[in-house]
Amino acid sequence: MTGHEDDKRDETEGREEPKVHDKRRIDPVTGEPRESAADAAASGAAPSPGADASADDASAAAPAEGTPADDLSEADRALLEGEAAAIEAERAALQAKSEQQQDELARLKADYVNYRNRTERERAGDRDATVASVITTMLPALDDLDLADKHGDLAEGPLAIVAQKLRASFEQLGVVKLGEVGEAFDIDKHEAVAQLPNPEVTEMVVADVVQAGYRVGERVLRAAKVAVFVPAE
Repeated sequence: MTGHEDDKRDETEGREEPKVHDKRRIDPVTGEPRESAADAAASGAAPSPGADASADDASAAAPAEGTPADDLSEADRALLEGEAAAIEAERAALQAKSEQQQDELARLKADYVNYRNRTERERAGDRDATVASVITTMLPALDDLDLADKHGDLAEGPLAIVAQKLRASFEQLGVVKLGEVGEAFDIDKHEAVAQLPNPEVTEMVVADVVQAGYRVGERVLRAAKVAVFVPAE
C-alpha cells in the first residue's frame, strides 16, 4: 500500500459521520405519533430519536405568548387592512354611482311623461282650435237653421233632413250648443241682452234665447245672447 493510500485512509477515518435528525412527527415504521422532547420530559420517558430536534423546531415555530395566532406580521396585517378599506371605498363609490344613475333615470322618466302629456294636450288643443275655426265660419248657417226651426220650416221635407245631418256632424266634432230657457244665468256662456224683473225668481234666470251660443271642448266660440228674468225690487 502506497503512502498516498495511507493518507487517504487516515483522512477517511478521521472524518466525522454526518448526523441526520428525523423531524417527522409520525413514526414511518409503526405509524404511531412520536412524543416531543417536552412530552417525553413530562412523562419521564426517553424521547425517541429525532425528538429533540422536533421539539426545538416546534418550540421555535410555536407563537410566543400574546402574539397573533395567524402568523401575520404587522406589515402584512396593515396591507390586508388597506386592501379591505380600498374595497369598501370602491363598493361605496359604486353604490353612490348606482343611486345617482337611478335618480337620473327617474328624472328622465318624469321628463318623458311630462313631454308626452304636454304633446297630447297640444294635439288636443290644435284639434279644438281647428274645429273651432271651421265652426266659427259656419255659425251664420247654424243661426239660419235655428230661425227656420223656430218658424216651423224644419218640421219636414229635405231641408229638415239636411239640418238633422248637419247638427249630427257638429255633435261628432264636439260642438255643444249653449243657451236653454230656464237655466241659471252664467256670465261665462251667456250674454244678457235684456233684463225682465220677475218677483217669482230669486236669481237671474234665462227667459228667452235670442241667439244660441256654441263651444268646442272648453273653448267658447260664442256666448248665447239671452233675455233674463231678474228678481223684482
